[in-house]
Amino acid sequence: MGNQKKFPGISEELQKILDADMDNVDARRRAREAFKDIQLSIDHILFKVPHAGLKMEESYDVNSGGLEIFSKSWLPETRPKAVVYFCHGYGDTCTFLVEGIARKLASFGYGVVAMDYPGFGLSEGLHGYIPSFDKLVDDVIEHYSKVKEKLELHDLPSFLFGESMGGAIALKVHQNHPTAWNGAVLVAPMCKIADNMVPPWLVTQILIGVAKFLPTQKLVPTQDLGELAVRDAKKKELTAYNIISYKHKPRIRTALELLNATQEIERLLEKVSLPLLILHGKNDMVTDPSVSKALYERASSSDKKLILYEDAYHALLEGEPDEMILRVFGDIISWLNEHTIS
Repeated sequence: MGNQKKFPGISEELQKILDADMDNVDARRRAREAFKDIQLSIDHILFKVPHAGLKMEESYDVNSGGLEIFSKSWLPETRPKAVVYFCHGYGDTCTFLVEGIARKLASFGYGVVAMDYPGFGLSEGLHGYIPSFDKLVDDVIEHYSKVKEKLELHDLPSFLFGESMGGAIALKVHQNHPTAWNGAVLVAPMCKIADNMVPPWLVTQILIGVAKFLPTQKLVPTQDLGELAVRDAKKKELTAYNIISYKHKPRIRTALELLNATQEIERLLEKVSLPLLILHGKNDMVTDPSVSKALYERASSSDKKLILYEDAYHALLEGEPDEMILRVFGDIISWLNEHTIS
C-alpha cells in the first residue's frame, strides 16, 4: 500500500485515495490533486512566503522515452535575474516542500523550473525505480534543454540547483555539458552515501546478484530517511504530508545505481569546473559532508564556496529550525546575487 498515515479530520474517501498503491502514477496524481490544499496549508516556514503575483505553471510533456514528465515553473512579476533549474532528491517530488523553496527563490527575483524524474512524483514510471542513473541524467538534460529553448528567458543566466541525489544529478548534468550552466548550488549533495546508510559488503554482493532477476523488488535494508534527515521535531512530523514521496525500502536496481553513481562522481571531482556553492550540515547522516569538502578542494573551478553548518542535519531547507533555514536561504540568495548582478 501507499501512505499509511492517518490524517485527522479528512474524509474516508480522501483517506482511501491516500492509502492507494502509489506504484502507478495515476494513484500519485489523484492523491496530490486531492490533498494539495491541505499540503500547502501546513505550518511550515516555507509556506509563509508571499506568492501573490508569481506566475506559476504546471505542464506534462512526453519525453523521447515515451514517458509523460511533470514539471512546474515559478516566475516573479518582474523580469527574473536568472533562472534556477531544480533537481530534487531521492524519493521526492517537485511538489510539496519544493513548492515552498521555489516560491522563496522567486520572491527574491529568480525564475525557477523543476521537474519530477521518471518514476518519481507526478511523472510516469514505476515509483522509486531508477533502472539507470545515467539515463535519468539524460532525461533531466533532455527536459531542461527543451525548457531553455522555449522559455522566453533563455538569454538569462541559468543555474543548476541540486538537493541530495539532485546534487549528484546536477554534477553529472554539468559533466555532460560543461559550459551550459553559469553555476550550481548543491545542498547536501549525494557525492557519497553515508557509511551507515550503505549495506554491508556481503549484503551488497548478494543484492548485485539478485538485481539481475528481481531489479524492482523493494528489498534493500535501510534506515528511515525522514528520521535521519530532519532535525526539527515538529518538521519531522510534517514529512508525512509528502504523500507521494517514495517511502518504501529502495528497489534493488535503484540502490545499486545510486551507489555506483556516487562512486563515479567521487572519482571525477576534479572535472567539476563551473562556479559552485556547496552547503552541507555537519551532522548529516544521509550523505557524507566530508565528500562535499573533498569536492570543494578538488574541483577545478576557481570560483567555489563551501559552507558547513554546525549541528545541522541533511534537510537543510526543509527540516531544520526556522532560523537555520533562513540562514541557509540567505547564503544561497547572496551567492546567486553575486553571480547575476554585475
